[in-house]
Amino acid sequence: MNFRTFILFLIPTLIWGSTWFVIKFQLGEVDPLVSVSWRFLLAGTLLMIYCKLKGLDLKFSIQEHGLMVLLGLTLFGLNYWMVYEAELILPSGLVAILFSLIIITNIFFNAVLLKGPVKKEVVFGAALGIIGTALMFSDDLASFSVGDNTYFALLLCLGGIIFASLGNITSAYKQRRKIPIIQANAFAMIYGGSMMFLIVLLLGKPISFDTSVSYILSLGYLIIFGSIVAFSVYLKLLGEIGPDRSVYVALITPIIALLISTVFEGYQWKTLGIVGVILLMFGNVLALKNKLIKKQIES
Repeated sequence: MNFRTFILFLIPTLIWGSTWFVIKFQLGEVDPLVSVSWRFLLAGTLLMIYCKLKGLDLKFSIQEHGLMVLLGLTLFGLNYWMVYEAELILPSGLVAILFSLIIITNIFFNAVLLKGPVKKEVVFGAALGIIGTALMFSDDLASFSVGDNTYFALLLCLGGIIFASLGNITSAYKQRRKIPIIQANAFAMIYGGSMMFLIVLLLGKPISFDTSVSYILSLGYLIIFGSIVAFSVYLKLLGEIGPDRSVYVALITPIIALLISTVFEGYQWKTLGIVGVILLMFGNVLALKNKLIKKQIES
């Protein structure tokens, strides 16, 4: 790995590793669903302005816009809504670690929806991931009680993982149809943010905006760096070293997120939790060794 490639790898890894904690500053006065709406409407608008300035083609068919709507709903809408809600309950680093399971669900949905085969290494990796997750939450499992917020947060994470994974599969299918990534993401972010606002109205949630410095700065960071810069740099990395190697960003970012959570949120490491993280990461490495992974992580 040369210096340029290392920098391209480092930028999205550090940014995405930090965004899990930055999301915490979006939680409080503004409903999480509204914050998600602001984030992707503004990010999509900025990307659209970029497309206009660069003279990129923005003409697409109705069917192609349909794919962008689906991408926006899953990857830039419901997925992040559930992430924000989960972080109201769990430390940000722990949510990030759980979301690394998307590597396995991507392969599963690729097999089911795109008819891609699944190797035994993937099944074994998934089993390790489940065991690792159980160990990370061993204390909560031992003291289970109906209505426990921790279990609700776990369900939110599971839902977010599923929607994000479906978004990745939609993106993979979209790329098969040669739809440009930047333009598609600009439309998808706007569609996703708009649909989240529609849900806000349907649920009768208050539309508000926090004018505090922490909220505005964190929102700006998530829009500019988390949603535009990191993704753009990652696309360059993907083009230079291929999706099979660049996807290892997905393994490093949750570890960075958990370290940040340890420093700033007081996350307490326990022996079973450490073993759980190791098993989860090792399970994901096994899944990534399947070369078929490149068919569904190109997003």
